[in-house]
Amino acid sequence: MIIKGKVWKYGNDVNTDVIFPGKYTYTVTDPAEMARVALEDLDPEFAGNVQKGDIIVGGTNFGCGSSREQAAACLVYAGVGAVIAKTFARIYFRNCINFGLPALTSPEAVDALEHGEEIEIDTEKGEIRCKAGVFTFPPLPKEVVGIFDAGGLIPYTRKQLGLD
Repeated sequence: MIIKGKVWKYGNDVNTDVIFPGKYTYTVTDPAEMARVALEDLDPEFAGNVQKGDIIVGGTNFGCGSSREQAAACLVYAGVGAVIAKTFARIYFRNCINFGLPALTSPEAVDALEHGEEIEIDTEKGEIRCKAGVFTFPPLPKEVVGIFDAGGLIPYTRKQLGLD
C-alpha cells in the first residue's frame, strides 16, 4: 500500500485526551463530528485543514493516556493515512491496527521529517520517502497489512469468515 500526504508534526507524549478530547468521549459518536474535533486541543487548525492521506508524525509515547478507541477512530474519520512515531503507547498502537490506521515506528524518519512536507510511505517495502531521503520501519506482518487493506479488524475478520 502506498500512502501519500502532508506531514502534521507534533512532539512527545501526545496523549489520547488531545487526540480526541475527553470532553467528547460520551457525547460525540458520529464519525463526521469525531473528525471535526480531532486534535482540537493540540492543534485547532488540524481538523479544518487535514487532507485525505495526510500523515501525523509524533515523538515518543504517541497515544499515551486512556485506552479510548476514539483517539484512533477520529484520525481515520478525518482521513489520516498513517501515524509515524518514535514509539507508541501499547494500547493506542493496537487501536490503530483495529481501525486500519497504519502506526509506523521510525525514530530516524521522525527526526528528519518537517511539518508540512509531502511524503510517501510504502507499507510493503517498509519505506518512508521524503526530501531528506528514504527511511525504513520494521516490516509489517501480512495479517496486519491485510487489516489495513480491509479498513480495520472488523472488516478483515468478516472477509476472513466469508461474511462479506
